Amino acid sequence: MPALKKKTAKKKEPKAMKIRTRIGHLPKLNLHYLEIPARAIAAFGGTFSRRFECRVNGKLRFQGGLVALGGGKGYVSISKARMKELGAKAGDTVSLELSVDRSKFGMEYPEELRALFAQDPEGKKKFSGLPPSKQRYIVYYVGLVKSTHLRLERAIFLIENLKRSPVANPSFRVILGKGDRPT
Repeated sequence: MPALKKKTAKKKEPKAMKIRTRIGHLPKLNLHYLEIPARAIAAFGGTFSRRFECRVNGKLRFQGGLVALGGGKGYVSISKARMKELGAKAGDTVSLELSVDRSKFGMEYPEELRALFAQDPEGKKKFSGLPPSKQRYIVYYVGLVKSTHLRLERAIFLIENLKRSPVANPSFRVILGKGDRPT
């Protein structure tokens, strides 16, 4: 009779993790970031292809992608506007709560885009055929404006440009209506 194998328990990733971290700056990219230590990355599966919901100092919430920093560490970028909202600067230490972002696009999906796709199956099909990065950009770009009317105008503009393109994966220039190059 064969010996029974012991099941090795797969480490369960945490729902959320709180850490103290510093705001760093990458001069070559002119980018500010929140440093994510290697132990936190390991706890969330050890991969850099991960998006997080971030909560800084218990008040500022945003979503961001994890990028490798070197030495097993990573970072999530933080804009100057968000730093200003926090009253923080490069070198400051902040409290950061990380949880895995399980949303499809890593941000709130504008209702105007949803309504447009309900009426425009061709536009929805072209959008669905784009790589995730371009889908996310369209969702982000539409959601940037506060006015419902302007969000709808922007959604229509981008999706019409997408539909006019003869290729399945047009450049950002084509989607934004800034060029005829369909590559």
